[in-house]
Amino acid sequence: MSATPHILVVDDDPTIRELLADYLSQREIRVTGVADGVAMHKALSESVVDLIVLDLKLPTEDGMSIARRLRAQSGIPIIILTGHGDDVDRIMGLELGADDYLTKPFNPRELLARIRTILRRAQVHAVPEPGNAPRARRFAGWELDLRTRRLTSPGGERVDLTHAEFGLLTALLGAPERVLSRDQLLEMSHGVVDDDVFDRSVDVQVLRLRRKIESDPRHPQLIRTQRGAGYYLAAKVDSLP
Repeated sequence: MSATPHILVVDDDPTIRELLADYLSQREIRVTGVADGVAMHKALSESVVDLIVLDLKLPTEDGMSIARRLRAQSGIPIIILTGHGDDVDRIMGLELGADDYLTKPFNPRELLARIRTILRRAQVHAVPEPGNAPRARRFAGWELDLRTRRLTSPGGERVDLTHAEFGLLTALLGAPERVLSRDQLLEMSHGVVDDDVFDRSVDVQVLRLRRKIESDPRHPQLIRTQRGAGYYLAAKVDSLP
């Protein structure tokens, strides 16, 4: 991430784009605003983007399709904007790999706080580990490189993780066979402990992670649920120097 973060706002409402550009630029954040997915991909090809603010209701291609394609191609953090009360869209957005969401109308100050939290999390994950820290962790044939954030399957295939998924898996690997509450997982994965909305986001991210590493996500054998308490990793973890 550069010293001055670069945020890409994808929203067909020019008023919102101008509002965020004015507000965020005054707080040392560079903003590029575009109206649709085509312009978004052009902007991504021309410069490095640290985070995308994506409206789900776009006129040509809906934001859900754009989020799905983005997550398949990169791990750039995504904050989705949804209409008030659009619970289904919000949950689908999180399941597709968005890192956070905000409902319209929103307070720019709250968006700024969420942007800073996600960028801080991404920066922490990008910092190289100290020399005596493990390079990677291996569990049940899987290997997670803590420096490159690459997850490799037992068959040797690379599995892409979002920032949130990487943080969650790192937290679980750091305490194998130990039950961690949702608040602990949020704190250990550099999330924000707030209210039950964030609790539910942990559940959604656990579901997404299970889909990537479990042979049968409906009957998970690696990331197990302790009813009423939290989650734990049911596997031996080896640290690789």
